[in-house]
Amino acid sequence: MDTSSGVPPIPPGPADRHRRRDRHGRGMRGPVAPPQVPLALSRADTFDSLVSDSADRLRRRLPQLAGVDFAVREVPWLPREDEEDGVPLGGLERAGAGRPDRIVVYRRPVELRARDGEERAQLVHEVVVEQAAELLGLAPESVDPGYGED
Repeated sequence: MDTSSGVPPIPPGPADRHRRRDRHGRGMRGPVAPPQVPLALSRADTFDSLVSDSADRLRRRLPQLAGVDFAVREVPWLPREDEEDGVPLGGLERAGAGRPDRIVVYRRPVELRARDGEERAQLVHEVVVEQAAELLGLAPESVDPGYGED
């Protein structure tokens, strides 16, 4: 405290107090977890990886699915009238205009029907299997022998 100039020091204001509380003047904290740790993944990223894992499992079993795209959409474009439950969990878009066949899984309806992560992963796989079976004209049990088992 320098009183030689005759001017009393300015007391710390609100901005100074806030700055002092910021980790002892060391700046803002970094992220809680590095990006490669699953904690940093969003729900959408986690869901995308579930669809990708199911697609990879089926592609290993069925080489016919090598040229099929697998996609995730938040919600269906329009509800189909023939859907018993109202909102579909997945859909199939046939090839056309230079675009391959595409299997689509709708994230929000699947997440709303699943109670936890394990049930969500199982439901995603079932939707992917059902759509692949429809695309290939097979029964879901022949596409994946574990279909429907808990």
